[in-house]
Amino acid sequence: MGHRTVRALIQRVSQARVDVGGATIGEIGPGVLVLICAMQGDTEAEADKLAGKIAKLRIFKDDEGRMNRSVLDTDGSALVVSQFTLAADTSRGNRPGFSSAAAPADGERLYEYFAGAMQAQGMSVATGRFGADMAVHLVNDGPVTIWMDTDG
Repeated sequence: MGHRTVRALIQRVSQARVDVGGATIGEIGPGVLVLICAMQGDTEAEADKLAGKIAKLRIFKDDEGRMNRSVLDTDGSALVVSQFTLAADTSRGNRPGFSSAAAPADGERLYEYFAGAMQAQGMSVATGRFGADMAVHLVNDGPVTIWMDTDG
């Protein structure tokens, strides 16, 4: 399938939180929920590129009701949650394979790096916990959901 890229699913939210073991570990108000997956061979440069694209993505309404403002323009926040299942390969059978996802150590390093890259873009960032069994609660505003990777 060629070169793999960092994958993300972005949802515009009015609020979102992530719980682990019944306790809330990350929570935001208006902003974006970013489900993120590092693929094999991904680098920090790709994580930086994706963070920049998401920060500038114009999916928030302006005064005329058009999607013309970014999360930065609206002083929104980001909740970044690791989501290795975005690497799912469903081409064979009914059980997805995840062999194209980065190895756990690489995935965790790039996940933490990406969260820092989002913060470096100038927004408040909350996170889930890599590898944990998480309950993600969100109110998708719109709904607006965007699939993105560093190739697109």
